[in-house]
Amino acid sequence: METARAPSSSRPRSVEAIYKDFSGRRDGLVRALTSDVDDFFDLCDPDKENLCLYGNADGSWEVALPAEEVPPELPEPALGINFARNGMHRRDWLSLVAVHSDSWLLSVAFFFAAPLSANERKRLFSLINDLPNVYESMVDRKHSRDRSGVDSSGKSRLSSKPKQRTEDVHAKKNSRAVAQGGREEDDDEDGDDEEHSETFCGTCGGIYSASEFWIGCDICERWFHGKCVRITPAKADHIKHYKCPDCSSSKKRQ
Repeated sequence: METARAPSSSRPRSVEAIYKDFSGRRDGLVRALTSDVDDFFDLCDPDKENLCLYGNADGSWEVALPAEEVPPELPEPALGINFARNGMHRRDWLSLVAVHSDSWLLSVAFFFAAPLSANERKRLFSLINDLPNVYESMVDRKHSRDRSGVDSSGKSRLSSKPKQRTEDVHAKKNSRAVAQGGREEDDDEDGDDEEHSETFCGTCGGIYSASEFWIGCDICERWFHGKCVRITPAKADHIKHYKCPDCSSSKKRQ
């Protein structure tokens, strides 16, 4: 998947604009290393010249030659990633590309953020740090593909032992709520983290953590941070069947 890079006139200048640019580029790189990985692998032909992997602000990605101008419009990604493609195990090579891609993303964000104040840069990198990086996203999604998440009975592993807010919620409601662990749940917290280790938020892509409130959609069966879909533990108490924003929108269009 090859596209043109964004022109310099689109340079983001505010915290929000730089974060949006970062998120788009990150999404493109994650896509290249997960859902589009076969296309990405084929484009990195070792017989070609030094190639780089670029993530674009619109969420697309491209494999291309580096910029010719010096200094370039933006910091450049790792050069010549294609040369090591056939000399390493595929997974190791992809992991290395992911790590260098994370470094490039941060360098681009800092390039844009240089004119900001210290407090603005602090806020920007706090937002950035809330997102899983490219390497984490690639490894986690690879594990998800390797293991379907469905046991021999056809039921989701997640529903076999959900971490409910209270026993009453588990007994009375079909919507699946996973809450912040209380003291009484500390004994099984490690087991719960392991059981949900392949669960990702359907909105931000973040990996499951027992210290956060989660809720599962009863339609598409995806899981979400409560904060990402604006559902609090108190609000979840009054939801019998939870539908995520995507499923709610789909029903309205029908």
